[in-house]
Amino acid sequence: MNNIVSNIQAIQNRINEACEKANRNPNEVKLLLATKTVSAENIKHAIEAGACIIGENKIQEIKEKYESLKSVVHEKHFIGHLQSNKIKEILRYEVSCLQSLDRLDLAEKLQQRLATENKELDVYIQVNTSGEESKFGVAPNDATTLVKSVATLKNINIKGLMTIGLFSAEHNKVRQCFALLKSIQQSIIRENIEGVDMKELSMGMSGDMEIAIEEGATMIRVGTAIFGNRIYPDSYYWNESKAVN
Repeated sequence: MNNIVSNIQAIQNRINEACEKANRNPNEVKLLLATKTVSAENIKHAIEAGACIIGENKIQEIKEKYESLKSVVHEKHFIGHLQSNKIKEILRYEVSCLQSLDRLDLAEKLQQRLATENKELDVYIQVNTSGEESKFGVAPNDATTLVKSVATLKNINIKGLMTIGLFSAEHNKVRQCFALLKSIQQSIIRENIEGVDMKELSMGMSGDMEIAIEEGATMIRVGTAIFGNRIYPDSYYWNESKAVN
């Protein structure tokens, strides 16, 4: 527990320093705990330390941890690739935001279920800014069109955009991914689409969060730097590889 608490503080210090460098208010940047493979007990410790947003990649883990986490106040996001046959599950287990909406057919099926249950759901549109065929996400040139279509679905609330940056030691290439998402955000804002809120940019992780913050991130998704190294590298958990899923 002590390690988790100190790691969260270290991440907050990194956020503060990155915001100071970028002349931004640290309050503009939220921390999401990337909790794939993390036990409910360790997630509770992190929530008790003040990090109240968690993000899961797999429905099965949401189900397994649901009862244990019911007693603590937190916000639950789904950040992995969502198959349409799992829509009922994210609603059943009280996911408040889907960060990986990337296709209209999924949005339409989601709308049908939400209308049936008289619920609403916040979403981010996932954009494939790295251009990698292995990754999910709408193509950058098609993002605005998708936003316009989803905006007509009354039970879905568009809150912003999400991307998984290039896994690379070449910071300029990583920065290009984040700068592209910011550019798409600004383009959509100029369209003034009714019912669309483009305030949120979910981008950046343990290794590239400073770059993301400099490019306008309002939410960073951090797992390894808080909960420690896992069996596989970050790319396994975050690269939404079509082969893996």
